[in-house]
Parts: sequence; C-alpha cells; structure tokens
Amino acid sequence: MTPALPLAALGVVDAAFSGFRAYAGRDARIRKHRANLRAALRGLAVGTVLLLAPALTAVVLLLTAADPHRAYAALTAGGLGYLLPLALYATAVLLSLAAYFLLPFRASTLAMVVGLGPLTLLRPLAIAAACLGALLAGGWASLLIGTVAGAAVLSVEPLVHRHWYRPGRAAPDGVAAEH
Repeated sequence: MTPALPLAALGVVDAAFSGFRAYAGRDARIRKHRANLRAALRGLAVGTVLLLAPALTAVVLLLTAADPHRAYAALTAGGLGYLLPLALYATAVLLSLAAYFLLPFRASTLAMVVGLGPLTLLRPLAIAAACLGALLAGGWASLLIGTVAGAAVLSVEPLVHRHWYRPGRAAPDGVAAEH
C-alpha cells in the first residue's frame, strides 16, 4: 500500500479546516455559511499548492537515488510511519466533530471545549510525532519529506490569515475585520 493518497487526503482536509480556522471568530453575523465555505476553500487552495512541495521533494529524492526501488521502499515505509500518528490524531478529531454535531447543545459545547480546542493546539505535536514515525520507519529521506509536508500544512492557516483576514483589513465582503 502506498501511503501517498491517504496522506494527501489528510493534507487537503487539514488545509480546508485551516482556512476555516483562519476566518473563525472574525465575523459576528449569525448566518455565515458562505463565508465559512469561502474560508475553507481558500485554505484548500493554499494547502493544495503547498502540498506540492513534499511531492516534489519525494520525486527529486527518487530520481536522484542510486537504487530507486530501495529508495521507494524506504519512502513507503516512512510514509506509513508518518501516517500512523496522523491517523490516530484524525480519528480523535473526527470523534470530537461527531460529538459536536450529534450531541445536544451543552454536550456539543463540551465536546468543542474538551476535544476540538485542545486537539487544534496539539496539531504541531501530532506532526512532530509523524516526523518521528517517518524517521524510525523509513530513515532520513522520509524525515525530510515529512518535515516539508509538516511545514506545508502548518503554514496554511497563517498564510490564509495574513492574506485575507489580517486585523484591521476589511474583509472581502465589506465587513470590517476585528482588531
């Protein structure tokens, strides 16, 4: 099994959530579904472009390897080592989201405070654990690709925020952003 597709899927979903987080709390309107969707799509677009960096890194490493078959096997093992901690993290996020959407108001609020809030703060640690998994399973080349991928996904939210939602900048739909 090649871990590239599940990792790419996790990366683009994370990018969409990052776009949403860059926008969250900046608009006091009650009905803001379109703005939320636009923010998620912005994150998705930025994340998709940034995730080309680890893909290109992998291609360069494979093209320059002395033994491409051995390098591919090592990168596959490293990708699986990278995927395991992220799959565990994504499962925890999905369970928290399910609790948020399916439980009554008070319980869903608790799920947000106890689950999604801390999990958002733990994203860099989950990526660090994934990098460690890549190193242990696949070696230094896998760590390089994992580090590039981790930097890419952690950069989406600040880039989206800086480009579209900076404090003091008018929002694209004319609503002033918070200070």
